[in-house]
Order: sequence, then structure tokens, then C-alpha cells
Amino acid sequence: MAAADVAATLARYARLVGAPVRSATTVHTVRAVPGGFEIRANGGVRHARAVVLATGACNLPAIPRIADAVPPSITTLDPLSYRDPGQLPDGGVLVVGASATGVQLASEIHRSGRPVTLAVGEHVRLPRTYRGRDIFWWLEATGLLAERYDEIDDLTRARHLPSPQLTGTPEAVTTDLNTLTALGIRMVGRLGRITDGVAQFSGSLANTCVLADLKMNRFLTRADQWATTSGLDDDLPPPHRFAPTHVDPRTPLELDLTSGEITTVLWATGFRPDHSWLDIPVRDRTGRIRHDGGVVTGAPGLYVLGLPVLRTRASTYIHGAATDSDALAGHLHSFLSSQCR
Repeated sequence: MAAADVAATLARYARLVGAPVRSATTVHTVRAVPGGFEIRANGGVRHARAVVLATGACNLPAIPRIADAVPPSITTLDPLSYRDPGQLPDGGVLVVGASATGVQLASEIHRSGRPVTLAVGEHVRLPRTYRGRDIFWWLEATGLLAERYDEIDDLTRARHLPSPQLTGTPEAVTTDLNTLTALGIRMVGRLGRITDGVAQFSGSLANTCVLADLKMNRFLTRADQWATTSGLDDDLPPPHRFAPTHVDPRTPLELDLTSGEITTVLWATGFRPDHSWLDIPVRDRTGRIRHDGGVVTGAPGLYVLGLPVLRTRASTYIHGAATDSDALAGHLHSFLSSQCR
């Protein structure tokens, strides 16, 4: 879906369920009061026995502190302020981050005729399609997306996993580092620091790519095993593997940002939630809300939706909200029933 299609789907859904949607409403504070919560919005005050925080995980760009060391002559942007290559000055572009946003923007900017350098850290490599089926079909079919949060060994890591290098296009193209290299985009390692205008990159790019390839092939093996067990091998093309990620041994470890080679730095380093308006002490030392599968810890009646791996791995994606909402609705109903009693 294009962005307009997603918005239209949500608007149609609101009409179908008849929910009393209040648009153009800015919530300034939510705080706990006797009997529930007080919500201050648009100059008014409302009270509720329960509140669901469904503002998502991608409200603000997550810009690293080293951004302060970028020379002032360099134009800096994040994905929320970027619109198209036409707003960029002439010259080379350094895209920092190689997850879904980073690889897509690197490809788009390169097509505008600008030389692009992509700084690559930890990433998740997946093909857009495998054995004739969309990769999300495999993620669903193998049960990976259905894995519950309380069944995952390292939940903190799972919730901070980079988004897969996937592009949603009608042509179902695969966008990985090999396809970008073939276009002429230069790869460098993870951006470590900027000293006196010189950007310094990790020398472990090759190892990072080997690890991403290994994890991709591990999942493809799981997919093949599931297809065999399910008796679908005859209905699908045979298994195959993709070429390992190629890393040029001449990859530079430094770039002088004052030389004029790079005129723009685009921070595709992820996003973070914004709960600055939540006046309730429920955040941990990193600022993230403490919760158990969406039930906020230490604040009865407070819930959260739309965060990565909230209840399952599917929570990261739009369609995962259905299962999460169903589970939290049951908990919310029990809570409100107990309050009424």
C-alpha cells in the first residue's frame, strides 16, 4: 500500500466500527488521579478509568550523539524531514544506517545522480520473495511471527532488532547490499565517531555482513524444512540460496567531511517513541515504558499498543495489532469490570 492507501484504510475502518474518533486533538498530559487518569487535551480536561497508549514507536528520529560533530558546512537530515533528492545540495551523500529506510533512501538518492556512501551496521538481510512466495508469507507460515514475547530468549534484543532490508514495491524487488553495490553505491562500516571533521568507520563490515547472511540462510533453512514437513515441496520451486554479500576489501575506514566530497549526511538510524506528555513514572532508565505484554507495570488501567514485539514478533508490523488488541481488550474488560464491582 502507498501511504494514502493506508490512511484511507484507517479512515474507512473508523467509519465501519463507529468509534468516536476525535481528530485534530493534541494530548498535552496524561497523569494518574484517584479513580483513573486525567487527560489534558486542546485546553480541556477529560477523565478515564483506563487509557491505551497507541501512539507507536516511530514518533521521533533516533539521532546518535555523534551528529553534533558533523561540520556545520554539511547539510544534515533525518527520514522525517527528507522528502526527495531535490531538497539536497549537489554533491555526495552519506546515508548512515542500512536497515529498511537506509537502503531505500540510498537507492533513491543514487538514482538522482548523486554519489552515495552507505554506512552499514548490524542489519537484517531478507529476500523480498523466496521460492515464489512473498517473504512475509514464509514468516507467517513458519510460525516465526507468532512467537510470543514470553517465549523469546532475549526479549530486549528482539525489541531492538533492526527492520529487515525490505522494499514494498509492486515489482517485489529485493533491496540488499549486493543490489546497491551493483548500482554503484559505496559501502563503509558502521559510523563510530567524527573527529575534527573526519568520519571514522568500523573495520568489521565484512564480519557484519557474514553474520547477516548466516541469519538469513538459517531462516531459509527453517522455511525449507517447514515446506517439506507440510508436503508443499512439489507445489513450490526448489530451494536455493542467494549470493553472499560482497564487501570490497578497499572499503575506506575514514572520510574527510570537510573535503567537499560529502555535502549531506542523512541519519537513517531508526526511530523512537515520544511519551514526553506521559506524566506517570512508568519508564525505565532508557526512557521506555515498562510493560508486560502491553500491560503497563505499576499503573493499573494503563496499556500500550504499537511497540515492537509487544506480545509477538508480529507486533512490529501493522497486522500484528489485531492479535495484540484482542489480548489487551480482554485484560481491559476484566479490569473495568472489577472497577465497576
